[in-house]
Amino acid sequence: MLRGAPDTELAVTPIRGRARLGRRTKDLVKRLTPEDIAVIDHADLDRVVAEDLIVSGVKGIINLSPSSTDRYPNAGPLLLVRAGIMLVDAPGADLFDALSDGDELVIAGGIVRAGGEVVARGEHLTATRLEERHVEQRTRIDRAIADFAANTAAHVREEGDLLAGDIELPRTRTRFRDRHVLIVVRGTTYRRDLRTLRAYIHDVRPLLVGVDGGADAILEEGLTPDVILGDMDSATDEALRCGAEVIVHAYSDGRAPGSERLDDIGVEHLVAPAIGTSQDVAMLLAFENGAQLIVSVGAQFNLLEFLDKNRAGMSSTFLTRLRIGEILVDAKGVSRLYNPGVSNRMMLVFACVAALLTVIVVLISAPLRELADLIWLKIEVLLGL
Repeated sequence: MLRGAPDTELAVTPIRGRARLGRRTKDLVKRLTPEDIAVIDHADLDRVVAEDLIVSGVKGIINLSPSSTDRYPNAGPLLLVRAGIMLVDAPGADLFDALSDGDELVIAGGIVRAGGEVVARGEHLTATRLEERHVEQRTRIDRAIADFAANTAAHVREEGDLLAGDIELPRTRTRFRDRHVLIVVRGTTYRRDLRTLRAYIHDVRPLLVGVDGGADAILEEGLTPDVILGDMDSATDEALRCGAEVIVHAYSDGRAPGSERLDDIGVEHLVAPAIGTSQDVAMLLAFENGAQLIVSVGAQFNLLEFLDKNRAGMSSTFLTRLRIGEILVDAKGVSRLYNPGVSNRMMLVFACVAALLTVIVVLISAPLRELADLIWLKIEVLLGL
């Protein structure tokens, strides 16, 4: 059971902020500030979106779709409320037509005002209510699992090429053979996982592959991706121009909308027409090119994360993991098992410090100075100096 702080007076205190509207939440979070109230249209807020909204520092959120449809126990709404963000569900409200970016909003409970007029009425979601719903949702998770299994079975035949290996992947200039490959997706805990892998990245020097916005996550850690793969809907221009080899994930019929964007900004790229998700294609690209180990950061690895993804069946993800097998590991596993030991650089630093301390001790001790002079004299005699 998920437990949070009890509701307080702060939960019903009116908040004021500037309206920031966005139908694509992952794009909207990039321009949110602590002075804003986000207006979104996002059913079943997942953990990744919630974490991005929390990082933005936004004051409040008005969701024009249900933040939880009860399809499965999604933790996103509860994470937002626990972080002190006011969350109001107002399904059906036409705020995208009634408001403009920058309008001053006041939210009191579930009532939204702009210019003193009520523009929407909704439900103010509290931690207590969300915890109760979360418990109820967990008791019905068997339905979500049944739907998940049925969708997967229905899609296996369509996406069976993934398991058979009948996918034409482009020939890359990046060499994967016998290398460790770190594939970064902007999924749950990707920031924390990247930080815990710093020693591994420094010592092993794996190839860094960013899947769409995962390229920006790599840059945020002061690293540079070797390959960027995706449909190019969330990677920034800065990431795409960083010098990495760029591969557009196209539809299986060859259509590649992401190519237009890259052509507009003058970035050379390859095209990989394939079914499945971009992270699946990135893993298959590394596997088919002989990678020794594939380390996944931010990808879905458990049932709730698959349900959060909200893609029917996620069968391509299952099939990809079946094909890749034991060379695929999660970042958390690497961080727990990898022991960096003592590097040559650290050994050199230790030796230099030890030598310096020896010199200092000799200089401040008269008997040791005399002994050192005697040893040096014998060395000169033996060498004929």
